[in-house]
Amino acid sequence: MLKFASICPHPPLLIPSIGKNYFAQIRSTLRAMNELGNQIREREIDTIIIISPHGSIQMDAMSINSAKYLQGDFSQFDDNTSMKIENDINLGASIKKIANSKDIPTEFMSDDVSLDHGVMVPLFFLKKHIPKVKIVAMTFSYLDYKKHFEFGEIIYEVIESTEKKIALIASGDLSHRLIPNAPSGYSPSGKKFDELLIDLLEKNKIDEILNLDSSLVEEAGECGLRSIIILLGALSNLEYKFEKLSYEGPFGVGYLVGKFKF
Repeated sequence: MLKFASICPHPPLLIPSIGKNYFAQIRSTLRAMNELGNQIREREIDTIIIISPHGSIQMDAMSINSAKYLQGDFSQFDDNTSMKIENDINLGASIKKIANSKDIPTEFMSDDVSLDHGVMVPLFFLKKHIPKVKIVAMTFSYLDYKKHFEFGEIIYEVIESTEKKIALIASGDLSHRLIPNAPSGYSPSGKKFDELLIDLLEKNKIDEILNLDSSLVEEAGECGLRSIIILLGALSNLEYKFEKLSYEGPFGVGYLVGKFKF
């Protein structure tokens, strides 16, 4: 059963050995992520499903990692922090099977695909109090938003068919163009997109999220919208309320931490 759902950013600067000199600038995000870690521990979660925008993305199919143990590190950020986590293979296989039966193309990744920082940064906070938790790591595709929403509905169907306590995490940053020296350059659309998306989440206006102006989304330079849409699909049969725990963008990238109460 679904016991926990949240939106998490994934800046490697949240990892102490990488970003400790910048913690004062991201204190709200750190506080919120630690709060999520405490809450997920209280729910005694068995498996964390996490949707990342930085894995092995295919244009026309969702992807699920199928290796028995999932491993990754932060070597690309000159850091030796690493993770090795048991994969909930049966849960991932069930999602794949039902998704394909309902015309949502879903494939297994190669077993040698490493965990990316879109998975590892949220997990650094979410699993530290539950070290034996399993995970399912997946990436979205570039199919349309409706397919992603339907994929989320399928994930919920699978979750509700098991007695395991499941957490579902949408990993993603918002605009990468908030300030002049942002990673993708500056655009006034960045702030507009972030404020609009948060407002629509808080007002539960899902249809408007699914029909966001494509030019605004592209100009904002986001990476988390499809992850969020999958999560919204999974929650679509529940009565819930979105709570923003923090939002900040000191380095030009929007970091949103939010949870869904249901």
